[in-house]
Amino acid sequence: MDTPMQMDSVRDEILLSTLPNVVFDGWSEVSLRDGARMAGFDSVMAHRAFPGGVPELVEHFGAWTDRRMAEAMAEHPLPEMRTGDKVRLAMRTHFEVLAPHREAKRRMMAFLAMPQNVALGLRLLYRSVDAMWFAAGDDSTDFNHYTKRALLAAVLSAATFYWLDDQSEGHEETWAFIDRRLADVMGAGKAMSAVGGIGGLIWRLPSPMRFVRQMRQRTESAQAGNATTHMAENI
Repeated sequence: MDTPMQMDSVRDEILLSTLPNVVFDGWSEVSLRDGARMAGFDSVMAHRAFPGGVPELVEHFGAWTDRRMAEAMAEHPLPEMRTGDKVRLAMRTHFEVLAPHREAKRRMMAFLAMPQNVALGLRLLYRSVDAMWFAAGDDSTDFNHYTKRALLAAVLSAATFYWLDDQSEGHEETWAFIDRRLADVMGAGKAMSAVGGIGGLIWRLPSPMRFVRQMRQRTESAQAGNATTHMAENI
C-alpha cells in the first residue's frame, strides 16, 4: 500500500508531466491521462492519485505552488525581515514558482471561472494567501486573521491578472504593481479607526463575487484576444 508521502510524490510527478499538455488541451481528462502516461503511470494509478479527476488535479497544482513558495521562503533570513517585506517576498516568490507554467496558470484561471468551479477558485485563493501569511510568520487568531487574508486576496487576484499579461523584462512591472497594492493593504489597519471600527472596515474588504466577475470577464477577454492589464487595476 502506498504511503501518503509516496502518493504525494506520485501526484507531483503526474502534475509536472501534465502541465505542458494543459497549454494545448486545457485542464482536461486528456491532459491528465497523457500526463500520467508521460510520468510512467497507467490510468489506474492516475485515478488513484486523482480520484476527483481534473478539479482535484487543479487543486493539487494550487497546493504544489503554495508548498514550493513556502520552501523557497525558508531559504531567506525571515526573522531579520519586517512583516511587510516578508509578505512582499512571499507574493513575488509565488509568481516566480509559477513562471515556467504561466500558460497553464492562464488556462487554470479560465477553468476556475466556470460556474461549477467558482467555489474551488475561491478556496484556492484563500489557501494561497493563508500560506503567504503563515510563511511571513503571522499567527493571529482574532479578527485580524481574516481581514489580513481578505485584503491580501484582493492583491493576489489583481496581481495574477496583471502578471499574466506582463511583458516587461523580469516582470518588473508586476513587482511594481504588487508594491503599490501592498502599500495600500499595509495601511488598511489604520482605516479601522478612521472609518469607525470593524463595521466601517467591512466595506473595504474584497468582495468574492467581484473577484468571480472579474475572473470571468478577464478570461472571456483573453479568449477574444483583448486582454489588458487595465482590468487588474480595477479589482
